Amino acid sequence: MKKYFQSAGSDLSASIVVLLVALPLCLGIALGSGAPLFSGIIAGIVGGIVIGILSGSNLSVSGPAAGLTVIVAAGILKLQVFEAFLLAVVIAGVLQVALGFAKAGVIGDYIPNSVIKGMLAAIGLILILKQLPHLVGYDADFEGDETFLQSDSNNTFSELFHMANYLTIAAIVIGIVSLLVLILWERPMIKKNKILKLVPGPLVVVLVGVLINGYFQGSHPDLALETKQLVSLPVAKDANSFFSFFTLPNFSFIGNKDVWVTAITLAIVASLETLLGIEAVDKLDPFKRVTPTNRELKAQGIGNIVSGMIGGLPLTSVVVRSSANVSAGAKTKLSTILHGFFLLLFVVFIPTLLNKIPLSALAAVLIFTGYKLAKVSLFKEFYQKGWDQFVPFVVTILAILFTDLLIGIVTGIMVGLFFSVRSNFRSAVMVVHDQNNYLIRLRKDVSFLNKPIIKAKLESVPANAYVLIDTTRADFIDKDVIEEINNFLCHAHLKNIQVELKKSQNKPMQNLFDEPKILLT
Repeated sequence: MKKYFQSAGSDLSASIVVLLVALPLCLGIALGSGAPLFSGIIAGIVGGIVIGILSGSNLSVSGPAAGLTVIVAAGILKLQVFEAFLLAVVIAGVLQVALGFAKAGVIGDYIPNSVIKGMLAAIGLILILKQLPHLVGYDADFEGDETFLQSDSNNTFSELFHMANYLTIAAIVIGIVSLLVLILWERPMIKKNKILKLVPGPLVVVLVGVLINGYFQGSHPDLALETKQLVSLPVAKDANSFFSFFTLPNFSFIGNKDVWVTAITLAIVASLETLLGIEAVDKLDPFKRVTPTNRELKAQGIGNIVSGMIGGLPLTSVVVRSSANVSAGAKTKLSTILHGFFLLLFVVFIPTLLNKIPLSALAAVLIFTGYKLAKVSLFKEFYQKGWDQFVPFVVTILAILFTDLLIGIVTGIMVGLFFSVRSNFRSAVMVVHDQNNYLIRLRKDVSFLNKPIIKAKLESVPANAYVLIDTTRADFIDKDVIEEINNFLCHAHLKNIQVELKKSQNKPMQNLFDEPKILLT
C-alpha cells in the first residue's frame, strides 16, 4: 500500500491521460461493434476498476478492444438479441478463469521479442495512420478501428487520400495546436517546472481544443465543429434513465449452441490478445516488472463476467491505453483503477461537458502516443541486431498493418520460428577440412532437418581421407541422423576412408552408434 501513496501524484496524472484516451475508444469500439454505445463505457469502467484491482500488472489497462470488434459484431448479428450476447461474454469470462487455473498463461512466454516489439511499432503506426483523418475532421471510420479494411469501404491508406475532400478548418487548427502543445509538454522547460509537470499534456490539449472550438462557435459558427466531430456520450436525464443503460444477460439462452460458439471464440481470442498485451506492456515498463500471466487470465475472466452481467462489452488488456499509461509516467496499478473510477464519475455527473471535447484533440493525443511506440530508433535498433531479428520485426509490422493484430502476430511468430530453425540448422553441424583431413562436429540439438546437410557432407568425403566425427557437444541427435552416420561408418572402408568417432558415454543417445569398421584410436 505504501508504494501506491508514494507514486500517487504520477499515477493520478497518468489516470487522466488514460481516461482521455479510453473515452473515445470505448465509444468507437461499441459503435463499430453494433452494440449500444454505453456498453463500451461499462466495459471501460469494469476494465479499470475490477481488472485493475485483481490484476498483477502494474501498468496494463484493460477495456473493450478493437481486436474483438469483428467477433462482437458477428456475435450480436448471429444471436440477434443483445442479452444473449451478454450471456456469451459471461461464459467467456468463466472459461478464461478456467484457463488461468490451467496455467495457460505460459503461452505468452513463447512469443519472440522481435514479434512483440514489432507489434508495438505496428500499433504505433496504425494509431498515426488511423487518427490522421480524425485530426482534420473526417470521422467516417469509427474511433479505435485497427483493421486494414474499414467499414466505410476504404482501407487504412485510401482513407488518407479520401479525407482531403472533407477537411474542416476548426479540426485542423485544433489538431495542429494540440500536437504543438504535446511536443511543448515534452520539453525540459515544462518537465522542470514544479507545477506544470503535474499537469498532464493531454488534459491541456483537451481544454485548448474545447476553447478553440468555443471561439469558432462564437465568432465563426460556419467553421465550428459539427456535433458528430465531438465526443458523443449518452446523457441520462435522471437516475432511472441512467440505470436503463445497464442490461442483464438472458440466461434462457444457455442452451443455444451459437451462444457457446461465440463464448469460446471470445475466450480464446481475448486471452491471446491479453497475453500479447501483457508481454508488450512488460517490455515498456521502465522498472522491468514481470506480470503473472495466469493471474492475469483469472482477472480478465472475472472482469468479463462482471462486464457481461451489467451490459458491457468483452474485455482484454489493451496496448494503446497501456502504452499511454506508461508514456504518462504511471508507476503502479493505481493509475488504472483511478481511470476506471473517473470514467464512472464523469459519465454520471458531467457527460454534457465531456461531449464538448473535439475528436481532433483526442486524435492528436493518440498520434503522439503512436509516435512514441514507433520511433525511428526502434527500427535502427533491430536492424543492428541482424536479419534474424530485423526480418521478423518488419514482417510483423507489415502483417498487422495489412490484416489485423492476431493474424500479424501469428505471421511474425512463423517467420521468427523459421529463423530460429535456420539458425539451429546452421550451428548444429560444423564441417572443416584440411586437404584430406575432415572434422564433422555435431553441436546442440541435431534434428532430422540437419540430415540432408550431414548426408551431403559425408558423401563428399573423398577416398583415402581421414574423418573425425565429434558428437560430444551434442545434447540431442535425431535417430535419422544417427542412422545416416552409422551407414557411413559401415561403408567408409569401401573408399579406404579412415573414421574416428568421438562420443560421450554419459549421453545414452550416443550409444546408438555402431562401431565403425575402421576405427583409429
